[in-house]
Amino acid sequence: MVKVLQKNSHYLAFGIAVIATLSSLYFSEVLHYPPCVLCWYQRIFMYPIVLILGVGIYFRDRFVYRSVLLLSSIGLLISVYHNLLYYKILPESAAPCTLGVSCTTQFIEWFGFVTIPFLSGLAFALIIICMLLYKLLNKASEKGNSDAIGQLADCY
Repeated sequence: MVKVLQKNSHYLAFGIAVIATLSSLYFSEVLHYPPCVLCWYQRIFMYPIVLILGVGIYFRDRFVYRSVLLLSSIGLLISVYHNLLYYKILPESAAPCTLGVSCTTQFIEWFGFVTIPFLSGLAFALIIICMLLYKLLNKASEKGNSDAIGQLADCY
């Protein structure tokens, strides 16, 4: 299991980023859900991840995780803020969405809690987890440190 994660965590992150990008385009271009200001900011940080990971995978860049972690961390922070607004933990007056569609407009709500802002946060969080695994497992294998890989394997 650990070997599979070691070799494929960046592919998994790439797949998540592609799905998130295509989903956001589907919501806006096919279903005609207008994105709010915070959705646009999240897109600004998600879309380049597809390109950066694609190029990093193609050129076998061992340090691709650095750029991806930066973009996905900022995207996750924006998503957390968006979710706090959406679930009314923060007042709507704290929203930057003054013109156009509100940041708290409900377009979907699957199972009573899965919303577009939730999906965005989930995608960013999963990408961060994949990149941290990629970094941890590949650094351990470069140093020949089988103990770190073994300790991670013990968790499963």
